[in-house]
Amino acid sequence: MGYDKFELGDVTLLSGEVLSSAFLAYKTYGKLDANKSNVVVLPTFYTGSHQRNEGFFGPGRAIDPDRHFIVSINMFGNGISSSPSNTESPQDGPRFPHVSLWDNIACQYRLLTEALGVKRIALVTGWSMAGCQAYQWAAQYPDFVDAILPFCASAKTSPHNFVFLEGVRAALCADQHWNNGDYSSPPVDGLKAFARVYAGWAFSQTFYRDSLYKTLGFESFEDLLVDWEEDHATNWDANNLISKLRTWQTSDISIGPIYQGNFEMALKSIKAKTILMPCSQDLYFPPADNAIEASFIANVEFRPFDSPFGHCAANPGNDKGFTLALENGLNQLLGEQ
Repeated sequence: MGYDKFELGDVTLLSGEVLSSAFLAYKTYGKLDANKSNVVVLPTFYTGSHQRNEGFFGPGRAIDPDRHFIVSINMFGNGISSSPSNTESPQDGPRFPHVSLWDNIACQYRLLTEALGVKRIALVTGWSMAGCQAYQWAAQYPDFVDAILPFCASAKTSPHNFVFLEGVRAALCADQHWNNGDYSSPPVDGLKAFARVYAGWAFSQTFYRDSLYKTLGFESFEDLLVDWEEDHATNWDANNLISKLRTWQTSDISIGPIYQGNFEMALKSIKAKTILMPCSQDLYFPPADNAIEASFIANVEFRPFDSPFGHCAANPGNDKGFTLALENGLNQLLGEQ
């Protein structure tokens, strides 16, 4: 199987719904030290998994399994942890309950403390939705997290980001086979349309204008689009994508019983050393959103990085400069502990 599962039982979600027989799939790397405090948590991004997180660490790097106990946790809805595609009736497919980032982090906390014996977290970091979870960790458990470095992410999904997500959702659901999620065969045309719209936002205008897709091995942007189509049609369940999309759209560290919607209070409650690292040409998570967040976080550095790869600057192998800047930030946070 290549990963472990933590059985959560029946989980009461923030919405009041109950997710039956819930579980988190995760993988660990390295060893927990005697103080149980060398822990680095890597949540997963929207189309991510624990395997894809392996591009963010390794021997001799800032996050190093020889020095750190790395816990890579699959978020709900990604097809490995509890998801529409692997949950039995009556919560299968489109009937899968809405799971917030609050719910994800509450369950991740149980995994770390109940199954792994973790006493505190040295660092939570991640790209995109994984970075959103880093913010959530720091706000939801401010005395448990020493440092966070969210990159190409935000503490709250902006209206503009929400509308982008409505666009890809509408493209998928327009497929005649979608049938409100009760499809008998995968809505392949919808998945391909989803991918084409997504690709237009994943990279910057400069990326396409300057034909930078050629640096990724594509002769034309049509080749890139076809590659994205094939990936989504082959590797992703439509209901899983919609479930995670809803989680993304409702991302907000202030929801829940602690802050009750007071976003400024939630940001001010973050005690972790924080580096915010947006990409200046990211069309999902523009730096302006992070600059506002930084004005309310006590111990923060705001480090925007300019890259024509946009949101995908963070994808390992795309932009060496971004990777180097990220490694420097991670080394700084982990070296200060």
